[in-house]
Amino acid sequence: MTDAEDRKPQSDEARSAFTPPAGLPSPVESESEVTSEFAIPEGLAVPRTGPGGESETTSEFAIPEGLDVAPAQPADAEGSAFSPPRTYSAKQPPPAFTPAGGVPVVSLTKDVPWQDRMRTMLRMPVAERPAPEKATPKPEEGGPAVPRVLDLTLRIGELLLAGGEGAEDVEAAMFAVCRSYGLDRCEPNVTFTLLSISYQPSLVDDPVTASRTVRRRGTDYTRLAAVYQLVDDLSDDETHISLEEAYRRLAEIRRNRHPYPGWVLTVASGLLAGAASVLVGGGPLVFVAAAIGAMLGDRLAWLCAGRGLPEFYQFTVAAMPPAAIGVTLTLAHADVTASAVITGGLFALLPGRALVAGVQDGLTGFYITASARLLEVLYFFVGIVAGVLVVLYFGVQLGAELNPDAALVLSERPVWQIAASMLLSLTFAVLLQQERHTVLMVTLNGGVAWVVYGAMHYAGGISPVASTAAAAGVVGLFGQLLARYRFASALPYTTAAIGPLLPGSATYFGLLAIAQNEVDAGLVYLTQAVALAMAIAIGVNLGSEISRMFLRIGSAEKRRAAKRTRGF
Repeated sequence: MTDAEDRKPQSDEARSAFTPPAGLPSPVESESEVTSEFAIPEGLAVPRTGPGGESETTSEFAIPEGLDVAPAQPADAEGSAFSPPRTYSAKQPPPAFTPAGGVPVVSLTKDVPWQDRMRTMLRMPVAERPAPEKATPKPEEGGPAVPRVLDLTLRIGELLLAGGEGAEDVEAAMFAVCRSYGLDRCEPNVTFTLLSISYQPSLVDDPVTASRTVRRRGTDYTRLAAVYQLVDDLSDDETHISLEEAYRRLAEIRRNRHPYPGWVLTVASGLLAGAASVLVGGGPLVFVAAAIGAMLGDRLAWLCAGRGLPEFYQFTVAAMPPAAIGVTLTLAHADVTASAVITGGLFALLPGRALVAGVQDGLTGFYITASARLLEVLYFFVGIVAGVLVVLYFGVQLGAELNPDAALVLSERPVWQIAASMLLSLTFAVLLQQERHTVLMVTLNGGVAWVVYGAMHYAGGISPVASTAAAAGVVGLFGQLLARYRFASALPYTTAAIGPLLPGSATYFGLLAIAQNEVDAGLVYLTQAVALAMAIAIGVNLGSEISRMFLRIGSAEKRRAAKRTRGF
C-alpha cells in the first residue's frame, strides 16, 4: 500500500462510528477483553467469595470473573425481591402490615364448626386475613415436609369432590388441613376435575404448588362423613394427629366397603320408584309396576357399567324399562295410570344431587365448576330423554293411548302422600350410601318438605315453583342445622330429602307431548321441569345461607361475599 493510498479517506462502510480518529492511539485489542454496553467500568472491585469464604452462587445477572468491582456499603445496598429482609426471622416472623382499610376484627373461636372458620378465612383476601394463632406443634420434629402435607390435602379434597361436595366446602376442608399442620399461607383452588394448592412460606420465598386430577366419581356419603370426621380431628387442637396417622386413616377410608350391598340398592331403587308413583296418584298396582320397572332399569345400568359404557348410555338404558312397562299396561287396557308408572321410574334417575351441587357452586362464585356440573346434569337428562322417547315413540306407533291431561288431576291423599314421601327419602338415602344413623333424620326432613309443599300448593293454591322453592328452603335450613350439630357435611341431610320435590311428572309429560308431535306443549312442560329443578337448588342453598346468617360463624362481622359488579 502506497502513501497516497494511506492518506486517502476511508468510506463509511470501511470505518465505524466507534473507530478512533486518526492521530489517536488505538487500544490493544484481544479476544478476552470483548465488552458490551453492560460492562462494569474500570476501577470497581467485586467480591468473589461469600462471608464464609465459599464461592457465591451466580446467575445470568452475575458479574463475570475478571472484573474488579468495589464492594458496596451494606447500608447503601438495595435488596432484591427474592432476598429476605434484614428484619425477617423464620421462627419469629414480624407482624403483617396494616391494610389500607384497617385490620378486620375477626375472632375465630373454637366452639364453632371448622367449616365456618375456614370459610370465613377463605372469603377474605390474603392481605386482610388475621394473623394466625400459634398452632400446636405436631409430634414430628420440625414439622412435616411441606410437599407431603400438600399431598395429604389434595387426597382429602379429591375424596370430597368425588363424593359430590360443593367446591367451596372442598376448599374450606383443604384449607383446614393445611392450617392444622402450620401452613397458613395456602391458596386452594377447586374446579370440576382438577384440584390445586399453592403454599408460600413468606412474601420472599418461592411458592410450592401441587395439583391432583379427579378422574372417577362415586356416591358414598358414608365415606364422605368419614373424611369430614378426619378433617374435624385434624382441626382440633386437643387431638394431635401426626401425618403418618392421617395417611393411615385416609387409606382405611378408601378401603372401606359400602354399607349396603348391591341387591339392597336395587330393592331401594324399586321402592323409590313405587313411592314416587304414589305421590302422583298411583295405586297398589302402579306401585308394583313402577318398582319392577325401576329394578330392571337398575340391573341393566349395572350391566352396562360392567361393560365400560359411559354414564350417558347407562341412564338411557335405565330409563327404558319403566317406560316399556307403562306402555305395555296401556296396550293391555289395564286399569292403571301408565303416566304414574313412567313418572315413578323417572324419579329414580333424575340427577338431583348433581343439580343442587352445580347451582350451589354458581351461587357461591365457582362459575367454572358450576358450568361443568350443570353440563353433566344436561347430559344425564338428555340420556333419560332419549331412553323414554324411544319407548314412547314405538308405543304411540303401536296405538297406545297415552293422554297427559288425564293424569293431571291428582287425588288429594295427604296421609298416603306424606308416607310415600318419607319412604322415597329413606330409599334415596340408601342409594346414596348414607350412614345408618342419618337415615332417620333425612326421612323426617323429606316428610316435612312434602308437608310444606302440599300445604302451599294443594291447600293454599300457590304455584308449584314457589311451593317447591319454599319446601327446598326448609330442607336446606334443617339440613344445615343437623350438620352443625354433628359437625359434618350437610349433603347427607339435604340431598335425599329433596327427592319428593324432583320434577318427575313435568319431565314425563314434556317427553310424551314431544313423542305425540306436540312440540310446543312438550317444551312448556320441560321448561316447567327446569324451573322446578332450579327452585329446588336455589331453595336448598338459600336455606343453608339463612342458617349461617343468623347463627354464630366464628366472626365478629358476617361472612364476606363478592360485591355486586353493577353491570361492569
